Amino acid sequence: MKEKIHPTWYPNAVVTCACGNSWTTGATQPEIKTDICSKCHPFYTGEQRIVDTEGQVDRFIKRLQVRDSKRQEAEERAASKTPLTLQVSELVLNSRYIKALNDAGIKSVGDFLGRLESDGEEKLAEAPGINPKLIHDVKKQLVERGYNVSDAEAEA
Repeated sequence: MKEKIHPTWYPNAVVTCACGNSWTTGATQPEIKTDICSKCHPFYTGEQRIVDTEGQVDRFIKRLQVRDSKRQEAEERAASKTPLTLQVSELVLNSRYIKALNDAGIKSVGDFLGRLESDGEEKLAEAPGINPKLIHDVKKQLVERGYNVSDAEAEA
């Protein structure tokens, strides 16, 4: 066995925990400091306590805050979108209906409501491809989305 290659052994090394608990043991250092021990570890104490030595909880909370702020921004964008700018293609309609409305120059809900108000249902139904069922279905979609459409609530 070689001489002077082993570290110095301290048979009464003091271990001190962050909670204040300390004990003696044999070690290669005279004093050891630790963050957690059996007196303060949640497994041994039965307490629910978050032990966060590397900021993991803070990073997780920050991610939750970012997620909540993005969700709130998306809700604000959706709320700021006026019903008149909603495109007809965003409604759940038959593709034939959407094509007929586009051919008649009706691309948004505002266009539809404006034509309905100025021309009336009968005159609007005279346009090629537009019939009373299409008008009824568009009104029904708008009522389901929470828009106030005259006569649509009675028909739906």
